[in-house]
Amino acid sequence: MTSGYRLLRLGEQIRDEIAQMILRRQIKDPRVSTFLSINRVDISGDLAYAKVYVSSFMDDKATEKGVQGLQHAAGFIQSSIAKKLTIRQFPKLTFITDTSIRDGFEMVRKLNELEQSHTDAYERADDEKNSE
Repeated sequence: MTSGYRLLRLGEQIRDEIAQMILRRQIKDPRVSTFLSINRVDISGDLAYAKVYVSSFMDDKATEKGVQGLQHAAGFIQSSIAKKLTIRQFPKLTFITDTSIRDGFEMVRKLNELEQSHTDAYERADDEKNSE
């Protein structure tokens, strides 16, 4: 069993390494775009598996293709990073589309619209009251 702090630190290292590989275009799969972002990496307690959460501001179809490209290159990514990090067992990577950032922006946009409609309604009510 590995401590939570160590798992978090390892997850951050793996996240940084994958992000650098994407930016340097070391992953040759044409589906992998430099517009992909690695949000976080969750590693299992036994270091056997790691879920890599990927997002992008591209459309859903392009993001999903990018995630498929990363999954296709998972073996290459694992071996490349394992050479840099000194851990006895490198986790098997699974890439997952993460829509949480886009969902958050959408929620903020809806809240702003709701707030604006309430403000408009109050202003109309004040105008009607004042015109009487």
